[in-house]
Amino acid sequence: MNKFHVYGLGAALVDTEIEVSDAELVQHGIEKGLMTLVDEDRQNQLLGAFSDHLTVSRRASGGSAANSIIAVSSFGGESYYSCKVANDDNGQFYLADMTAAGVGHNGEHNLPAGVTGKCLVLITPDAERTMNTFLGISETLCPQNLNSDALAASEYLYVEGYLATSPTGQQAAIEARIKAQQHGTKIALSLSDPGIVAHFREQLLAMMGGSIDLLFCNRDEALDWTGTDNIELAAKAMMNYASTFAITLGADGALIYDGEQLHRVTSSSVKAIDTNGAGDMFAGAFLYGITQGFDYARAGAFANAAAAQVVQQYGPRLPAQGYRDVLQNFIAEPG
Repeated sequence: MNKFHVYGLGAALVDTEIEVSDAELVQHGIEKGLMTLVDEDRQNQLLGAFSDHLTVSRRASGGSAANSIIAVSSFGGESYYSCKVANDDNGQFYLADMTAAGVGHNGEHNLPAGVTGKCLVLITPDAERTMNTFLGISETLCPQNLNSDALAASEYLYVEGYLATSPTGQQAAIEARIKAQQHGTKIALSLSDPGIVAHFREQLLAMMGGSIDLLFCNRDEALDWTGTDNIELAAKAMMNYASTFAITLGADGALIYDGEQLHRVTSSSVKAIDTNGAGDMFAGAFLYGITQGFDYARAGAFANAAAAQVVQQYGPRLPAQGYRDVLQNFIAEPG
């Protein structure tokens, strides 16, 4: 029997989230809606430029896969996360925050010197999130940061596509996939960002190593990955890369392929104020659902419900009771 439902692998980033205008993005040369890697000086420059802006969510442990793994744990699943933080205030905070969320991790007392990664998340009035990320020490995540025993004891390995930007992170993802295959652990991966799809395709393919068990992406990523402007054609092409997949479509719900049938899952109509973490929440809720016996269509409906809840507030995570409420409300619904 598996000890963990999901083993996550990804960057460890401490998030700061602030509100900005579209004009300010243009003024500072920031490409809207994408994740852009920056050095620490650039990130500090932006923080200085926006120092008088409202910080809209408290400091939190983040990174795409981390948000998903925290969701798995917060819904009641068992999860583990491999990452890399430094022996600084943010690093100590990050590991303590993960522990408080019920996530097992590879943090140690002898943390390396350096700077823990940070992500500046800029939220525009249309609820779109734009990320400027300084990876810090997480850029050197490597195979030595894996926990082979935890990986072997997991039902799913979940890898964020952002690791494609780091040579050692990419190698960690490849080694994790190989170990997972050796132990019968299923492999899930997220394409993460249109910019990652555009610039790191070969690295993503190397991380996949052929067809994987489960692929997550949004509409833009699916269209870019498959080279089409038709989402139905993209879904058909996705079958060449994964046995099953989920394509999120924002307010239009999601397309879910369970290996035999393609399901279109509708989404609730809500007023979004911050889309940061919506895809992460979807992936975490979906993984929780399928590891708890939900069929794929039901897992997709649950993931949509969770994502719809998180976009109505600032920040990529719900309060602890919020996860419980989403699950209880979903289970209580007929069908």
